[in-house]
Amino acid sequence: MAEGRVQSLHYSIGILGIASGSLLLAVHSYSFTSPAPLIPSTALGVLLFVISALLAYAGVQKSLRSASLFVSLCLTISVLWCSYGVIHILAGQGVLNGTGDFRNAVVPGLATFTLGLLIIGVVGFLQRQLILAMVASCISLACAHEIAMLYNTAFGSSAVACNYMIVCFLGGYFAMGRGLYFLSKKKITLPGTDLGMSKTNEQVQANGANTNDLAVIGLILNMLSASVFGCRLLGVTSKLFVGQVPWLWAAGIYQIGVCIFSYRALDTLAATFFGFTSVLKFAGGYSLLYRIWQQDEPVFPVPFLVVFAILFAVLALFTTIKSLVDGLYLLFYVAYCIALACRPHGFFEGGPQGVDVAIFVASALMALIYQYNMKASAKIPTGEGMVKAFLSHNSHLKLHEGKDLHTPYLGYSKYADAEVLGFACSVLASFAITMTVDPRAPLATVVIPWVVVAGGILKLLCGSVAFARGKTLESSAFILYGVIWIIWGLTRYGGLYGTSRGFQVAVGIIALMLFNCFIVFCTVFLSISWFIYSLTFLLILISFLLDAVNAMPAGYDIAVTIIFGLASFYCFLSALFNSTFEGSHFPVGRPIVQLSGVGGGSTKCLHLPARKASSVKQIAEIMKNGGACGIPTDTVYVLVAACNRPDAVEKAYKTKRQAQDRPMSLWISSLKQLEPTKHLFNPILWDFMLAAWPSPISLVVPRGEWVDFLGMKDSAKYVGTSQSIAIRIPDCSVTTHLIDLVGPIAVTSANPTGEADTTHHNQVYAKLGDKVDAVLCDGPSPENIASTVVDCTKIESGNIGFFRVGIVPKSQVLQILEQVQRKHMQGHTNGSVTMASQKKQQHLSHAISNGIHAASPEESALTSFTNGAFSADEEGGKL
Repeated sequence: MAEGRVQSLHYSIGILGIASGSLLLAVHSYSFTSPAPLIPSTALGVLLFVISALLAYAGVQKSLRSASLFVSLCLTISVLWCSYGVIHILAGQGVLNGTGDFRNAVVPGLATFTLGLLIIGVVGFLQRQLILAMVASCISLACAHEIAMLYNTAFGSSAVACNYMIVCFLGGYFAMGRGLYFLSKKKITLPGTDLGMSKTNEQVQANGANTNDLAVIGLILNMLSASVFGCRLLGVTSKLFVGQVPWLWAAGIYQIGVCIFSYRALDTLAATFFGFTSVLKFAGGYSLLYRIWQQDEPVFPVPFLVVFAILFAVLALFTTIKSLVDGLYLLFYVAYCIALACRPHGFFEGGPQGVDVAIFVASALMALIYQYNMKASAKIPTGEGMVKAFLSHNSHLKLHEGKDLHTPYLGYSKYADAEVLGFACSVLASFAITMTVDPRAPLATVVIPWVVVAGGILKLLCGSVAFARGKTLESSAFILYGVIWIIWGLTRYGGLYGTSRGFQVAVGIIALMLFNCFIVFCTVFLSISWFIYSLTFLLILISFLLDAVNAMPAGYDIAVTIIFGLASFYCFLSALFNSTFEGSHFPVGRPIVQLSGVGGGSTKCLHLPARKASSVKQIAEIMKNGGACGIPTDTVYVLVAACNRPDAVEKAYKTKRQAQDRPMSLWISSLKQLEPTKHLFNPILWDFMLAAWPSPISLVVPRGEWVDFLGMKDSAKYVGTSQSIAIRIPDCSVTTHLIDLVGPIAVTSANPTGEADTTHHNQVYAKLGDKVDAVLCDGPSPENIASTVVDCTKIESGNIGFFRVGIVPKSQVLQILEQVQRKHMQGHTNGSVTMASQKKQQHLSHAISNGIHAASPEESALTSFTNGAFSADEEGGKL
């Protein structure tokens, strides 16, 4: 029910956001020819920008759950109104001069979204999603009518306004339908407003293989950037200028978002491709901005563009394995980079613009295929699996396949590996700076976007993805190098560096060198390829330092950048080959120095995802064979061992390095495991356990003959004290299922004594190293502290007390105790009680209440009670 409401909320935000934006544009269109428009251009631009943010939010939230036409519609209109709004702001601030500039600015984008939304509308009609199809079609027609109006004022703006008013009526109809649906408690449903059918289709899609939901958006963004330059070649626009930059940079920003969600869809190749194309969009926008302060057209770095073409070619080759059509599509960008390299002024030349026209047409066809195949039963053939079938007969190249293809070394991650894009960005940035520039006019060469965007922003993205996958060192290196490229690119090639050199610049570079020296030292324990990669980057920093102190030897900077570029290119090929094929075709090398507990990725400690039943079964087998494992619980991560394996319990006990006054606790999965010994427990205590569990409550109970029934044997000396034992049934299905497979387990917190509780599976390995045989990974723990501990050793006399306050409120435990007390106050089965029994129960109730209320909510632990010196700093109430 809650999930359905969230889905309905995001759907409603998207449809009503589109309707509200259409209302603004309808009002603006009706007053377009009046001397004083009702909505000033600046105000209209700001409002459209805000609405585009809401549409992006709705589309992204829906894309996290499933693929749908709604996602494509919301994000496409979001890009349209974001860019269109910025252009209106520029017009309102006087940056655009007259109707001619406004027409040249908006027509390329409107032409793209006319076709893009028409594709979405046609597919929507084929999929019988009529409201979405009509919304897309009406906005597409509005864009087409606005283009006609800008070229012929006699056409009038009424047609544009009418299309937007239809969208407003559709939004009102949808809002009325959803309102009636909820007010009538699902009894009244207007046609087209029932989300049940679409939700069922989306669940079917989600239960299948991982799909890249946002690939259609990326293709439409490729159409957008190609349209800006292609329209100039075709004569649709008369010039390239700053008014078209919003289309290019909005496309670049949104395409970085598509890159991120491609990693989330576990599509490394598509993420790398969209990362590459985003660089081209930022570079194109920068080239148009350059015309603000210089009349001459900027110069493009030829070496970089040749290398970029090579990277696109390699990526196209590997994409062909996935889909033949996708691989052929990437060849258009190989030709585009070659065309840019052949012409000194790049985007402003006719050759690259001709390739832009081809890219526009190819991207439109690809968007139609992707959008149609997203849900169609009879799909348009794309050659998917053809190359894979051919390689299946090749004994030398065997593809990586299986459901664990993207499983990281430490646990699990929602993202695919981003090292391919990270190394490619290093290649791009290094070869970009081989282009010499005039220190007096560094902006004359288009180097900033290649260095700042490719080497900096995308590298920061790769570092974030690597961190999410548990690659701490790799993410640190990517983030550090990204920061360096951003700082160096903006200062050296942004005109801030100037012709002067100074001590301050040298000090900053030395500080960055010290950080990189630490990275180099750490890569000794990772792999040879990473060591060479970080060491050659240190040579780059040395060239920066020599340049700052005016001591650069002739040709040194070019030589070291080429060396670093080649090292990065090898790492790029290695990551691409080794993630696609089995075997080490481009070996990365073993760690130069091997340390126990680190291993550079090679260790005996298994990391298994807790969401798989097979993983729990594998952990159970390890524990049955005497292993000590880290597992998630309803509180924090703990270290466990099977009670019937004394050697394993002793191993876990020594791994913790505990003192003799810190024994382990006992966990069971159900009171049925203690049912044969029920007669050995106090009836009140038994009913209290029955009412309190499963929960984060650990009960300290008297030790007795019942312990021998569990078959603990020699393990008993490590669990509890000679007088009592802390016992619990956790409220965690994974943990209880594991106990069902193994039997009762001995438990201690998964951290060395005296350190903070372990709240993530990565911390288990970080704190205990390979002393743990396996870790069951479930991401962040639901709680940040261990369980609440209640001392029940003197329950008959009422000496009850807390040892940890915070997870379970005292009032909850008091309520459980009162329920147990009322049950026993009712007496025997015939309902009669003796006067002595009644007085005894009243005394017990008073003593229990006093014991509970004695615990202060501000205290995290209480002093020990009558029979033991308990401590509260360990899971389960350690003695």
